[in-house]
Amino acid sequence: MIDRFLTNELSRKRWRIFKKTRSAYYSMYVLIILVILTFLSPLIANNKPIILSYQNRTYFPIFKDYAAEDFKLVDTFDVDYRSLKMSDNDWAVWPIIKWDPFESNDKVEFYPAPPSKENLIGTDDRGRDVFTRLLYGFKYSITYAVAVWFISLCIGTFLGGTMGYFGGKIDFLGQRGVEILSTVPQFFLLIILISIFSPSLSMLILISCTFAWIGISYYIRGEFLKNRNREFVEAAKSMGGSHFRIIFKHILPNSLTPIITFAPFTIAAEIVALASLDYLGFGLQVPTPSWGELLAQAHKNWWLAFYPSLALFVVLTLLNLVGQGVRDAMDPNMN
Repeated sequence: MIDRFLTNELSRKRWRIFKKTRSAYYSMYVLIILVILTFLSPLIANNKPIILSYQNRTYFPIFKDYAAEDFKLVDTFDVDYRSLKMSDNDWAVWPIIKWDPFESNDKVEFYPAPPSKENLIGTDDRGRDVFTRLLYGFKYSITYAVAVWFISLCIGTFLGGTMGYFGGKIDFLGQRGVEILSTVPQFFLLIILISIFSPSLSMLILISCTFAWIGISYYIRGEFLKNRNREFVEAAKSMGGSHFRIIFKHILPNSLTPIITFAPFTIAAEIVALASLDYLGFGLQVPTPSWGELLAQAHKNWWLAFYPSLALFVVLTLLNLVGQGVRDAMDPNMN
């Protein structure tokens, strides 16, 4: 199906090579399914019905917040849909998992509770369902990783391409600045910056991009230095092409191979980075669902160590398998 959207013959050939790597091809689809599931998590795990027919009226609690007075409830502001008195004519369609990521299970004797019928893979130290928090937490992990990769790609491509294309003093001064930044203990400085600012998801992304572009700029600079003297670039210059046209139409498309190749591995590394920050307490604000925050509770409870670790292992393995397939597809010796 993807072949139909590829107009370039080289792209179609690379896609065919990628499909031949079965582990990468199937891992890509499994990863896509996991991403779809995490963004549809309110339909899978929630303490509200998807559709509710109550007293001859139809409600959609997942998509809209209703007041207690809509159900003629008194002495309360929040609607507990599980405790609604349903008549024979009333019905509801519930998610598969009837737990909200922020809701505690007050029916267990102690927290964290081991796996049970109500909480399939246990609860955390506040009684919240672990499966629900893993499902919701992946949304934040993949959003953070892809956003950091994309923003870093744009910054690194712009700065690295500028240094590689113009060379001379621009390249010399730019490289000295990059070398200075690369010697900074980045992880510790990130922790300091995060401790100063409020660690929301958007703030974490912006702070993480402070240094993430450095590696990308090296590869882009090298590709621009190599391609700026190629015949097709010289031909474009002789025809009066502007710098903008030469960079974006001729050099940049031929310089993205290493960046595309390393993209899955970079995204995997960013997922680990967010989990590390959350584990240390410098990541997403509590009570945001987080894999690292679950691992931080796993001192004496096997389910809090095993299941978040398994989730990380599965996602990182899928990304690495996809990365290997992309690497083979982009290899010029195989094209």
